[in-house]
Amino acid sequence: PSERQQPGEGAPFYSDNTEARQPGKAPNFSVNWTVGDPSMEVINATTGKDEMGRASRLCKQALYSRWLRSSSARGPQLGPHLYHECKQSAMEYQSAKESLFRAFLKAGLGAWVEKPIEQDQFSLSCSP
Repeated sequence: PSERQQPGEGAPFYSDNTEARQPGKAPNFSVNWTVGDPSMEVINATTGKDEMGRASRLCKQALYSRWLRSSSARGPQLGPHLYHECKQSAMEYQSAKESLFRAFLKAGLGAWVEKPIEQDQFSLSCSP
């Protein structure tokens, strides 16, 4: 039997699912939880939203908003404002991404499928 369980202190989080994995068939939901979160977040994989219709706390916009808040605490924002521009200017990120893509190809896992650039063409105002 499979059950949703909250990780305990020092205990690994896993669910004992007796169903065999079906390659090529992705689940219709995803679950995330990190230390400090009051509960797990269950997201509909088709819509990217939770059961209340809210976007995931791990969506691009939410992560970019957190990054803007934390970086503005270190000083004024002089750099790029679009999410895409921030990603392109992050040299360590770009290097790690290229290494990952090469590793996928080397392992015979195929090429990374890129989403349309329009998905990264958004900006947010930084409010502490």
